[in-house]
Amino acid sequence: MTHIGPTLFDEVCARLPLFDGLSEDDVGRLAADGFGRGLLTASLRARLRKAGYANMAALAFASPAELTTVRKIGPVRVAAIRAHLVAELARRVAGARTDHETGATARRRLDRLRTVPLARLPLEAALIERLDRIGPTCADLAGARWAEIAPALGLSATDQTRLVTALARTLPSDRPRLPPPPDHAGTDAGPSRAALLRERDREWDAAAPPPRTRQA
Repeated sequence: MTHIGPTLFDEVCARLPLFDGLSEDDVGRLAADGFGRGLLTASLRARLRKAGYANMAALAFASPAELTTVRKIGPVRVAAIRAHLVAELARRVAGARTDHETGATARRRLDRLRTVPLARLPLEAALIERLDRIGPTCADLAGARWAEIAPALGLSATDQTRLVTALARTLPSDRPRLPPPPDHAGTDAGPSRAALLRERDREWDAAAPPPRTRQA
């Protein structure tokens, strides 16, 4: 059988936060440092702020699907954002790069799915019976490619949405509380805060590598 298209696990991860397993200390560090140094460009940082992402902790809790709704943020930039957050964590926390690189996060999620029998998904028995041909656990289903199983099992586009949603719900996010952004000191602080952010953006851009060496 030809392997084409993404797996259901790819679609599930697109709906989940970029990171899981962050401690309250990790979240506090990411929130305190704004966007860190060298993240994208000033205009893209402004778009992220306008979309409600005040700092790196907010980005860590966002899903790829949510981030790509921001203008000019596509999959390549989502990957760049995630790599930037891993690097920022690694500067502060020993072992953070190993714990939170993309492969490690995916392995943890798949390990959780392996412990959940397919029969526990909140789906009707007839559909579970059809899916059981793929394997006994949620990890077996997550590893399947929709382009292959849909025609083989007579599944519809509605079924695809239901399966992805059901799998995502088996991976609850035990995220720590996100601290409020540090710019809620009253309406009078708004303009001065905005000016401070613009000045910080200019400093970051000046300190960043020349454009020809930047990552997209």
